Amino acid sequence: MYSRIIGTGSYLPEKILTNQDLERIVDTSDEWIHSRTGITQRHIAADDQMASDLALNASKMAMEMANLVADEIDLIIVATTTPDMIFPSTACILQEKLGVKDCPAFDIQAVCSGFVYALAMADMFIRAGKCRNALVVGSEIYSNIVDWNDRSTCVLFGDGAGAVILTKDEQPGILSSHLHANGSYSKALSVPGNISRGKIQGNPYISMEGNTVFKFAVKVLEDVAREAMAENNLQASDIDWLIPHQANIRIIKSTAKKLGIPMEKVVTTVEKHGNTSAASIPLALDIAVRDGRIKSGQLVLLEGIGGGFTWGAVLLRWGDL
Repeated sequence: MYSRIIGTGSYLPEKILTNQDLERIVDTSDEWIHSRTGITQRHIAADDQMASDLALNASKMAMEMANLVADEIDLIIVATTTPDMIFPSTACILQEKLGVKDCPAFDIQAVCSGFVYALAMADMFIRAGKCRNALVVGSEIYSNIVDWNDRSTCVLFGDGAGAVILTKDEQPGILSSHLHANGSYSKALSVPGNISRGKIQGNPYISMEGNTVFKFAVKVLEDVAREAMAENNLQASDIDWLIPHQANIRIIKSTAKKLGIPMEKVVTTVEKHGNTSAASIPLALDIAVRDGRIKSGQLVLLEGIGGGFTWGAVLLRWGDL
């Protein structure tokens, strides 16, 4: 028994925050941001929108493409760092909004690697015969945890959601998954604050050691991509599309160069979306599927790295064989 993606969906909030807009908020410039990150704009959720709202829109699109109704969904996994609330899970809240009556629903917290982790877990559920149709979502509202006075981080992040429907199949769609973590780097990228006795303790905003993140990301993204290819007896030239986490165009280009994959075969959305954490990979996947770049039978490599550090990759074959 295998699993295969049969539907994708995405959602971006209406509000767009450009680099020029940020010039009026903090001491920065469009040239500085774009040259170092590749970002020109990002989407910002409305004050009354929550992660489950963004997830709902993306999920409906994915279900429509998959031609499934709510009663046919029997697993929901939401990857998010910015849940609606401490509990219940955003997945349970999404379940109610979708009208799915009874199925397992839970969140995954692996930061920017969250969607890769969630997709791997859903694949394992299906392979084990525990479900037939899984909804896997990455949904983030990073504007809620960004310090808009910190120019080193506020320019990087945006809000959005992406979703896929994974279904059981006799032919392999998901070929392999590879997950890793190294908690010794937990302070390099974090939101170190917490809530205790009704009060915020510590820093409630994103804290990042930029150079540490960059160096570690380039190394492990190359390593995990090679791990996925080796397990499937593939070379870089066999990969039709690389869809990396959309953190920074320099990380993406450096990784592609090390792997020997031309940028023409790399899906990038960071320029218009910024870093949407767990949402970035499914957002990019949906865009590339809907604009026709990704075609049936092609090999697609997804990979991401996030705070923790966590990192991972999923290799899949798109469409029917």
